[in-house]
Amino acid sequence: MKKISIIGVPMDLGQTRRGVDMGPSAIRYAGVVERLERLNYEIEDLGDIQIGRAEREQDSPVHLKLRNLKAVAEANEKLAAIVDEVVQKGHFPLVLGGDHSIAIGTLAGVAKHYENLGVIWYDAHGDLNTAETSPSGNIHGMSLAVSLGFGHPALTMIGGYSPKVKPENIVIIGARSLDEGEKQLIKEKGIKVYTMHEVDRLGMTTVMEETIAYLKERTDGVHLSLDLDGLDPHDAPGVGTPVIGGLTYRESHLAMEMLAEAQIITSAEFVEVNPILDERNKTASTAVALMGSLFGEKLV
Repeated sequence: MKKISIIGVPMDLGQTRRGVDMGPSAIRYAGVVERLERLNYEIEDLGDIQIGRAEREQDSPVHLKLRNLKAVAEANEKLAAIVDEVVQKGHFPLVLGGDHSIAIGTLAGVAKHYENLGVIWYDAHGDLNTAETSPSGNIHGMSLAVSLGFGHPALTMIGGYSPKVKPENIVIIGARSLDEGEKQLIKEKGIKVYTMHEVDRLGMTTVMEETIAYLKERTDGVHLSLDLDGLDPHDAPGVGTPVIGGLTYRESHLAMEMLAEAQIITSAEFVEVNPILDERNKTASTAVALMGSLFGEKLV
């Protein structure tokens, strides 16, 4: 029997809107364990990792550029160690967020087990900012840059090594809100991006076929980092940074089903579920439904 280890990360320090720390609870409440057990997985729920407190401004000279740096770095070190253990046991790590800064720890724990880890970044945003380019200082907008080795060493060196991924092993899907510094980094590093323009033009089937073919060729494992704000706010209202004109519920299910068929995903995280901003736990329920498709649920 295939084994999945669930790790909750109630992190809300990578950004400023309260409530996203309740994301893991909301996802569990929406029935993630039962859903995956019905698909014949053995589920080990490791509970939630402890998150430190927010720093007072005077505690941190880099506070405004890198908000809550110390607490975010510490939590991600803990997460990296747990994910590392899960992979060593041969289980599939499924991380529940929490804001997207937790991808720093997930990738640090996973990437050491692969020569060429691929990453699918399913998100409205690139999360490719650094302290220099970030308009907000929120670390959840820097997690992919950090994983590429750009940023403060307290973040880039989590797990004791850097970088975690190579730019040519990344595919961003659903982007529709990119800062100038992020656009520059994408161009410089040749990162593959399917913006909403490409998704509309090519259709999700082609986008996923191309993504799968591209990553199969060059990687030995693929991590899925799915931010619920990648979906349109109509389908996922409970997120901190909603951007209209996003991926639909149906497109997202198709994407997950195609990944399940391709059998390339070796770890995953679902992040930015904020029940305080949600409507009747709709966003967490959407996350759980998408996990169902990713892990092989079929209609017939």
